[in-house]
Amino acid sequence: MGITVAASLVRSGAAVMWASEGRSAATRARADGAGLTDAGSVTDACGQSDVVISVCPPGAAVELARAVVATGFRGIYVDANAIAPATVAAIDAIVTERGGQLVDGGLVGPPAERAGTTRLYLSGARAETVAGLFSAGPLEARVISDEPGAASALKMCYAAYTKGTAALLLAVVALAEATGVAPALSAEWERSQRDLPDRVAATALGSAPKAWRWVSEMEEIASTFADAGLPDGFHRAAADVFVRLAELKDAAAVTTDDVTALLLADGPRGGLGPAGGLRPPDAPAAARR
Repeated sequence: MGITVAASLVRSGAAVMWASEGRSAATRARADGAGLTDAGSVTDACGQSDVVISVCPPGAAVELARAVVATGFRGIYVDANAIAPATVAAIDAIVTERGGQLVDGGLVGPPAERAGTTRLYLSGARAETVAGLFSAGPLEARVISDEPGAASALKMCYAAYTKGTAALLLAVVALAEATGVAPALSAEWERSQRDLPDRVAATALGSAPKAWRWVSEMEEIASTFADAGLPDGFHRAAADVFVRLAELKDAAAVTTDDVTALLLADGPRGGLGPAGGLRPPDAPAAARR
């Protein structure tokens, strides 16, 4: 995603810096292909920039903001990560304490390789300035508020459904396997939910290799629900699903069986009862007969 954001800026006429220090040959190839200018180090890149755009795994967002501010950067800092509004407030304090200005961003859609697929929602006092940097590339920038936090709240709501339901669907398939009803469930889906069998396969392939990045995103979403006074347990469970799939990081080919095996790797907690349901480990003796 990050390289397509940078490429959109280049296509819109911006000079985009990047730091090659400590980065791989593959990253260098992507940067060269997108027309980025190598500043060498993060410190030098920040020193030559008026705007810094942060696109990283959500769990690293606060740490990255601190690192950028530590370089002496005092410009516009755009946090475009999947983080809770409360995390946005923490980053706002980090940035503004040293004289910078925060613009909150939320990316929705796949990597912006062609027009019409991906939006960067923005909020904050300088959001219009940032939106103007994306005038010609495939990434569409939309300002929705002058208050930081709104763009991230929208991202949390959107991903709560898209990635949350991915975790739910994969967990349902694993549950069907654990309880011995997978063939029956597949047959029923073929009759009443005909899109689901294909969707399961697509979800396994599309989600599992990225699951390691989605753990902290689910935690941010859960915190957003909790801060709004809503139940947060669903997305904490979704984070657990993605934790179990983390070893599939960047896998080129993933099947539903691969995902199910990892989700069930710890084994059932208590075994099967006489009716075919999972029996809790502390079931009374009378329930075991």
